Amino acid sequence: MKIALAQFNPIVGDISGNKNKIINLIEESGKQNADIIVFPELATIGYPPMDLLENKALIKQNIDSLIEIASKVSDTAVVIGAATTDESGNIFNSALFISHGKIIRTYNKTLLPNYDVFDEERYFTSGNSYLPVEFKGIKIGLTVCEDIWNCEDSEFTGGRKYDIDPVSIYAEKKIDLLINISASPFVTGKIQSRREMASSIAKKYAIEIVYVNQVGGNDSLVFDGSSFGVNKKGQITSTGKYFEEGITYHLFGSENQIHFNDNLLEEIESALICGLRDYAHKSGFNKALLGLSGGIDSALTAVIAAKALGKENVTGITMPSVFSSQGSVDDSKKLADNLGINFEIIPIKRLHESYIEDLAHVFKNAKPDVTEENLQARIRGNLLMAYSNKFSALLLSTGNKSELSMGYCTLYGDMNGGLAVISDLPKTTVYELSKFINRNGEIIPSDTITKPPSAELRENQTDQDTLPPYDILDSIIECYIEKKMSSAEIIQKGFDKATVEFVLKAIDRNEYKRRQAAPGLKVTGKAFGIGRRYPIVQRYIP
Repeated sequence: MKIALAQFNPIVGDISGNKNKIINLIEESGKQNADIIVFPELATIGYPPMDLLENKALIKQNIDSLIEIASKVSDTAVVIGAATTDESGNIFNSALFISHGKIIRTYNKTLLPNYDVFDEERYFTSGNSYLPVEFKGIKIGLTVCEDIWNCEDSEFTGGRKYDIDPVSIYAEKKIDLLINISASPFVTGKIQSRREMASSIAKKYAIEIVYVNQVGGNDSLVFDGSSFGVNKKGQITSTGKYFEEGITYHLFGSENQIHFNDNLLEEIESALICGLRDYAHKSGFNKALLGLSGGIDSALTAVIAAKALGKENVTGITMPSVFSSQGSVDDSKKLADNLGINFEIIPIKRLHESYIEDLAHVFKNAKPDVTEENLQARIRGNLLMAYSNKFSALLLSTGNKSELSMGYCTLYGDMNGGLAVISDLPKTTVYELSKFINRNGEIIPSDTITKPPSAELRENQTDQDTLPPYDILDSIIECYIEKKMSSAEIIQKGFDKATVEFVLKAIDRNEYKRRQAAPGLKVTGKAFGIGRRYPIVQRYIP
């Protein structure tokens, strides 16, 4: 049996556009004599649809599209994800098996994730039927995403265990093939974990597995695809490309084992490129701009933007103040030249002086402080937004996760933007990824990587004036945000008590800033945004 694994990149809510792409892929797989083509979870609507699912018209359009898709199905059977309903109006996250114009089987997702970025219990009703499909002499079980994540503890599900295990139920029914359709967002290390999990299931139950995942970016989430097939020995015998739409073919019973040479930094880079490209294009933008400070964060963001949108569609603007070093201006220009992006210089010295002069009479009894520093960031933010408005370019903010955690960012200044590209990258990862990008030659100027990081908002300023070293800071942030450890547990790991208390207090105190930040691309196990919902006004001491 030849099975087509269709890594599909939908636009959320574009029922007609998604339907047409699905039909084209069915026709393409038919020309290659595929017996079955498998699409991802909620392929007709796109994932995650969130509160769009509360629109009854959208649910009906999605069901109508299924009927039209089914009418196009002849020799090649189709497994596809869609939203279905029952007579009581309950909505299900379903996998459907379609053959010769008819829906032969509907399986409703049993395990509805309700953690991190997932909120499926808000919308869907859990299914409880596990009737296999007989097709060309092969007994097939259908599952949807989370349904196979109950087979072992995993850091990607928070160690959750469910009372029901759809895989073991199907195994008792002596299935030959388990098909899992997914919309599993990218997190560093998750691609490898999925393969290991599927391999373990295949060996345990002596069943073949086909796993098909959505690809592309939708809002903050990036889906990597990386679909695969596993034989009964647990060997990966087919695999789709990472972060690319397309069809991969899996031969049932194959023993042509594939070996992988994964690079996690390369995966992160690809995720950011894919996420930015889709966020821009699906939102109607072809061009982007960003402020270039001569620092490593804006440099890395510029590299990602040029690769995602094309160098001719990216503009970098450097806005030197009286505190900006000539080296920072030169590094910004060198980066722009290396990338071939558009480059502009807009000095802000005169504007900043005008602000200070106009505020002098109300500030006359107050000493200069961070207020005057923030004015520079807000002037730059206004200039960037003006350029964005004038030329319909998506403004990219350039802050990293370490800064966002600590509140080292200025509302209505450097936080301005439509997308925060690297906001889920700790500063240490920013350095690692920048060095990886330079592995075959200098793209990011070496001085940008080696000089002490600084906002350059006052004389001789560096980040480490008021922050712990980034390797220590990022480790504490990871313990608190991703591993959900208390201050006592973090201190027990050997970190200085005062430092830990300072960092945790700053993280919680600055939730109000993050609530107003641009959406960012998620690449770690716990990103700020919809996956971490903390109150702004609260007094809990961790």
